[in-house]
Amino acid sequence: MTTASPSVFLLMVNGQVESAQFPEYDDLYCKYCFVYGQDWAPTAGLEEGISQITSKSQDVRQALVWNFPIDVTFKSTNPYGWPQIVLSVYGPDVFGNDVVRGYGAVHVPFSPGRHKRTIPMFVPESTSKLQKFTSWFMGRRPEYTDPKVVAQGEGREDQPGFVSAPTQPG
Repeated sequence: MTTASPSVFLLMVNGQVESAQFPEYDDLYCKYCFVYGQDWAPTAGLEEGISQITSKSQDVRQALVWNFPIDVTFKSTNPYGWPQIVLSVYGPDVFGNDVVRGYGAVHVPFSPGRHKRTIPMFVPESTSKLQKFTSWFMGRRPEYTDPKVVAQGEGREDQPGFVSAPTQPG
């Protein structure tokens, strides 16, 4: 008597983080990571990465162009917990410290083919004037210790001291 092993399917993600628009900032870099369910496992490629620092283009768009490649393969036995890509964008503040300029997340497309996604970005913001002053004075803006929280619904709405403030879509 043989036991049937569960059937497995593969999800191949191949693409790039092309560019962003943060009109008020320059010299930014991007990090990515994936968030996925318990039944998912990476089988090839990199689950996370960091880009080069880029400057704004000189044209009217003032785009920050990374052309940052992504190539990873996942396997799973069911679609629950479909992978999401989480992007974090960082750059220097007036003191030269690297601070977060935006977080965003989007599900990997469900259908095969070429896809283009625009990901709205946001930054955590202090809720009290004292916290805002302290973070400005110390040169440390609020940021998540683990950017993967951006893709998870639980725990974000009751973060003590932080609210999500929309920034320019990137």
